[in-house]
Amino acid sequence: MSTSFRILTLFYSGKVMIILVPKFNSEEHNTLLLYFSSVLEFFTFLCYNNLASHSCRGDSVRRSLTFCEAKAVMGLCCAIMIYKTEFNVIEEKFMALHVMDEVNRCLQCKNPQCVKGCPIQTPIPEVIRLLKENKLDEAGRILFENNPLTTVCSLICNHEKQCEGHCVLGKKGVAVHFSTIEQYISRTYAPKMVKGPAKWNGMRAAIIGSGPAGITIAIILARYGYKVTIFENKSEIGGVLRYGIPDFRLPKAVLDDIQYRHIEMKGIKIRPNAHIGGSITIDDLFRDGYKAIFVGTGVWKPNALHIKGETLGHVHFGINYLNSPDSFKLGQRVIVIGAGNAAMDVARTALRHGTEYLTCFSITKNVAASQYEFTYAQLEGVGFEYNKRPVEIVDEGVIFCDVIENEDGTFTDIEGTERLYEADSVIVSISQGPQNVIVKSTEGLATNNNGLLVADEYGNTSRPGIFSSGDVVHGPRTVVEAVAHSKIVAETMHQYMQSLKD
Repeated sequence: MSTSFRILTLFYSGKVMIILVPKFNSEEHNTLLLYFSSVLEFFTFLCYNNLASHSCRGDSVRRSLTFCEAKAVMGLCCAIMIYKTEFNVIEEKFMALHVMDEVNRCLQCKNPQCVKGCPIQTPIPEVIRLLKENKLDEAGRILFENNPLTTVCSLICNHEKQCEGHCVLGKKGVAVHFSTIEQYISRTYAPKMVKGPAKWNGMRAAIIGSGPAGITIAIILARYGYKVTIFENKSEIGGVLRYGIPDFRLPKAVLDDIQYRHIEMKGIKIRPNAHIGGSITIDDLFRDGYKAIFVGTGVWKPNALHIKGETLGHVHFGINYLNSPDSFKLGQRVIVIGAGNAAMDVARTALRHGTEYLTCFSITKNVAASQYEFTYAQLEGVGFEYNKRPVEIVDEGVIFCDVIENEDGTFTDIEGTERLYEADSVIVSISQGPQNVIVKSTEGLATNNNGLLVADEYGNTSRPGIFSSGDVVHGPRTVVEAVAHSKIVAETMHQYMQSLKD
């Protein structure tokens, strides 16, 4: 296969860059590629110069990339953007070429470390081999059977610490970017998944909450022929996937496709804006014939700092902001307290909504976020301060003091280092806890000291017939971890309901 290229000259930071981009006949495609190139120019500049300084909102970012690293990053960015377009020619000639480059780099290890690094044990070498043999449909079927949310995980998983982080090629060079391969296969195969509902087995199951855990269990139980109803507290399904992860990381179209293809087409019913624990209780569900109930309500109660000034009008919580960023008027200068992945999402979202200067404050010497998310935040202009503890929030901003990070994980304040950092708004993003509305209205459900539901490794709670997994049991975890554990819980629920027939 040969592809024509055209030379695109761009001016960047006072330097002239020559960029090669694929050439298509349609002027519309060429226009879109100009947009792509403007986004990718920084990575291309790194590719050809190996070391670059990029000034963004006054903060200098320096990185050194090899040619292969720059190529991989460019390909990944293209894959994400192409996902949002309907230009099939670009998809085939631009994204597919990069995917096959990655496929051909896989060593097909006899003892694949990538699989060991994947929380859900995706059979990565087998999937890559099938794609290489032009068996994309079979590869897609394996991906979805193993992980109902494979399309989601391909976009938001922490690949650098999981599959790609364990790839043997990454020890001395660049790991195979399976995330790009998985995304390409899953979204190409998804439109072919048109099978309707399984034959009803005569039993019903209720799912409370439609986050990663709830969706996973609903899909698996529907495969077994159960009539499944999802009770969702909000107006649309997705839980943290829809209301806690920004669209630029996880397009809402992906969730809409899951709802249509994996839920509605499989006969799963959805009751939006349904508050279980209020007008409807769990006991009501048992009364109406549901044989097993899954509780996957997540953790939506933001953790507070419990310092003076936290109730002032310009202070907000990260999970609330991500839920509806258009409702907030933050101003030009924003401070985010916290440095995890959620804080990165908050920061990058705020910049996209008009904030000019944003700084994340971390009490530790390193951010808790993944290197991938941290790097993107830096590139987009987010500033960082380390070993700072918030002392008080005032109208003008936040007073921080410097801390010493001790070996045992504790912190010691350094006297005399208190300083005011000015801000129009302050966003607290230091994780979340459970709401516990269901627990208060349901007898026999045990919780731990943190308010999380008590459940064993198979999802059994303290009350027979009620099961749970995900964040409401373990606290905030990754999406793929929630899916992996929920697969086990779905099998437990299936076995339990089948035992009721005896």
